[in-house]
Amino acid sequence: MQSNATELMKRSIASPRAIGVGTANPETSYDQEAVADLFGEKAPRIRKLFTNSHIEKRYLYLPKPGPTGLLTQEDIASQQNKHLQGSLEMGDKAITKCLSESELTVKDIDAVICVTSTGFICPGLSAHITKKMGFRPDIRRTDILGMGCSAGMNGLQSATDYARANPGKKVLLLATEVCSAAYYIDGSVTTAVVNSLFGDGAAAVVITADDEHRWSDGPSILDFESEVITDNIDALRYNLVKGRLSFYLDRDVPYVIGSNIHKPIQRLLERNNMKLRDIDHWVIHSGGKKVIDSIKYNINVTNYDVRHTLSVLRDYGNMSSCSFLFSYDLLRNEGVVNEGDIGMAIAMGPGVSIETALLRW
Repeated sequence: MQSNATELMKRSIASPRAIGVGTANPETSYDQEAVADLFGEKAPRIRKLFTNSHIEKRYLYLPKPGPTGLLTQEDIASQQNKHLQGSLEMGDKAITKCLSESELTVKDIDAVICVTSTGFICPGLSAHITKKMGFRPDIRRTDILGMGCSAGMNGLQSATDYARANPGKKVLLLATEVCSAAYYIDGSVTTAVVNSLFGDGAAAVVITADDEHRWSDGPSILDFESEVITDNIDALRYNLVKGRLSFYLDRDVPYVIGSNIHKPIQRLLERNNMKLRDIDHWVIHSGGKKVIDSIKYNINVTNYDVRHTLSVLRDYGNMSSCSFLFSYDLLRNEGVVNEGDIGMAIAMGPGVSIETALLRW
């Protein structure tokens, strides 16, 4: 009896750990010149938004061009269907990769948390992915909507909380964004900023708190910290324009994030008796070159520190909530992480919100 109690106590204090990751994208990628051409962007000022963004290509679900060779604005029904079908296609691929790496099946998953901000469906994506992939009928489901680029980190916190409260259970986080289902075409600079930046992608990760896995399987997730800058609540938002949603991105967002980035990081480190110099690895959302530069300047990290973030931006663009998990996947595959290393994950989004997580291998 005492042995069982001791084992239960050990399991109850195990730190939640990320034990697998899978990523996915649409089959077709487009370079920036091609996307600008498809949108019919001819003004030099707008074309520079595409060619000077440090993005070389993006994976997108784009419809066939019309008779003129240009894309036409998709209707709301088409965009909603694209959001659902793209989320299911990429979600299936990302989850399959993640579970295969973790040597798990869908029947091993006890809870699923789905994150997206590029479309609204009811029932939510968690129900649709449960049906498509055959998860157990008793699976716990959560859908997180409308939190934008930081939502993957919010989902990670929810997954970590569930795993910590349910030792031995396995929770799957799926962040999937069909940003091309939220494109608005009107020829303006405002919409061109969005249309030149965002790409489609999905990422999945399993979180569990048990004694079966070790540092080489993935990092323990130690703690989280947030900074919500409500004075700039309208800096990233959806506007309703002519009956459809159009995403707005304020030009001051990089400076708002840069001037506040140190706050949650400092609180997180102080609470865990650490210094900035203790961070071995940085896993940062690919929000755009100006955002990345602002973060680098304000917390004094180098191009090497953000190499994975810059690679994701170059090859995929900003994939909203799943972007930081692509950066994390690159770090894992690089083979430079050692036991005991400390990582800092950062994502930013509407609110304006800065979300951080402390990792330990």
